[in-house]
Parts: sequence; C-alpha cells; structure tokens
Amino acid sequence: MRYVLRRLGFFVATLWACLTINFALPRLMPGNPAVAMMSRFKGRISGQALKALEIAFGVNNSESVIRQYFSYLANTFTGHWGLSLTFFPDQVSHVVFSALPWTVGLVGVTTVLAFIAGTLVGMLSAWRRGGLLDSVFPPLFVIVSAFPYFFLALMGLLLFNVTLHWVPLGFGYSNTDTPGLDWHYIGDVLYHAILPATVILVTSVGGWVLTMRNNMISTLSEDYVRMARAKGLSPARIMFAYAGRNAVLPNLTGFAMSLGFVVSGAILVEYVFSYPGVGYILLSAVENEDYALMQTLFLFITVAVLIAILAMDFVTMALDPRARTQG
Repeated sequence: MRYVLRRLGFFVATLWACLTINFALPRLMPGNPAVAMMSRFKGRISGQALKALEIAFGVNNSESVIRQYFSYLANTFTGHWGLSLTFFPDQVSHVVFSALPWTVGLVGVTTVLAFIAGTLVGMLSAWRRGGLLDSVFPPLFVIVSAFPYFFLALMGLLLFNVTLHWVPLGFGYSNTDTPGLDWHYIGDVLYHAILPATVILVTSVGGWVLTMRNNMISTLSEDYVRMARAKGLSPARIMFAYAGRNAVLPNLTGFAMSLGFVVSGAILVEYVFSYPGVGYILLSAVENEDYALMQTLFLFITVAVLIAILAMDFVTMALDPRARTQG
C-alpha cells in the first residue's frame, strides 16, 4: 500500500508541474494567436474585434496571471481547450479527438507488436546464443533500426507504390470512401496502414531485440536459473517463467514511455504518408503558431507518458515483489 501511495503521489506532483510548465511556455513565446489569425485577412480590424478574438483564443491580458492560471486549470479539466488557429473555427478538442484514433490505431498497435516481437526474438537469441537465429536476426534488426523513419518511408513509397503499385500513396483512406463501421471502409483503412505500420515496426523492433538479448544473457547466468536446470525443469519453463520473466523487467519502463509517446504519433511517418494522425496535426500546429493546439497536444503527450509509467510500475510490482520493498 505504501508503494502505491508513493507512486500516486509522484504522479500527482509531476502532473501538476507539467500543467504549470504547459501554462507558462505559450505565454513566454513571442506572438499572439489572435494577431496571427487576423494576418490571414487583408485590411485592419477594430480593437474590439481583436479583443474578442484574444478572449476566444484564451489570451486575455486584462486578467492577472494568477487568475489566468486557475482559469487554465479549470478549462483543462473540463475539456475547454479553446479554438484551433490551424483548423479555425473548430474546437481544439474536436481536432485532437478526430486525429487521436488514427495515431493510436497505427502507432499504438505497431509499438506493442514491436515490443512483443523484439522481446521474443531477443529471448530466443540469448537462449540459443551463437546459433543461426542469434547470428542473423539481432544484427539485421539493429542495422535496419539505424535507418531514419522518413528514409524507409520514402524508399517504401518508391518501391511499393511508384514501382509496383501495391500500396496507396498515402492518407488514411480513399477519398471516395464514406467513413463508417462497414467492412469496405475498415478494409480500406487497413490497406492504407500497411506500409506506414511496416515502416514503424521495422525501425523500432531492433532496439527491443538488442536490449532483451543482453538482459537475457545476464539473467541466464544467475543462480536461480542454474538451480532450475539442476531440478530438471523443462527448457520452455526455464526460459519464460524464470529467465524471461526477470529479463523483461528492465525493459518495462522503456516500453511504458514508448506507449506514452504513442500519443505524439510518428511525426515523420505521418507527414510522409499524409496520415491524419496526431503527429501530422502537431506539425501543422507548429507551422501555423497554433498555441492552443500545441499546448493541448503537449499536455496529452505528458499525461499519456505519466499514466503509462504509473501502469508499468504496478505491472513491475506484480511481476517482481522486491519492487514493493524497494519503493
């Protein structure tokens, strides 16, 4: 119980610090979203109209900083995140929640698959150290993982779209489709996600293979593994229940952070494929100085990372009881 309370206290304190920094950063940056909005139109506007736009965008300089801070906290927890400059007059909440399922479906699924595949390959490579699997797969995945996301994405488009015409050029679905819960639309979405998902999977699995292999090699030399072998336990039980279970623990924190950063999306991949995810709209927000949208996305990323790390702390506690006494 003490371990859980300490972790929850750390989560609350870190969340408050992140909320405060997220409040301060846009106010320290130069520029004004209302002025940026009106710069799109020719001519002058009245001071009253500019003031109304500033209030709509959450920039009210007539209020004190303390009052703005508490208004910001109240709006954050009630979902009133302001208007988006990039997608004006849409609400920021509508823009974010429209893009979030695309990113979670693409980056989230591939991140989990990369972790599972990398963990299994690394575990088997260490178990049969020096064998064919250990000689081929870890070096191959590590070399491929060294390539940048955008390079493999562009090469994939050149080969599989321009040359072979196997996959679409980009976006999340065909322009002729009507979004809905029917098999035709779902199949088209999966068809458009094949190449970007493959790029993310190939470039991220190598790190998990290498770290799991190194952890597994160290764990196999422990006394309790030798004792399990001396007792005549099956190789599969020793590999998964004894060595693998303990070797995967150091990777859980990194996996939690990877899950948290799923919310930010794979910006370069989404940009190359014009995929309508969070990474794509984050880049658009930066280019258009959309402070409200940037602020909300940064907050989502931070909260997602904190929640993922907190969840992995509890998973680690369940897998390794020693963590409770050390916490």
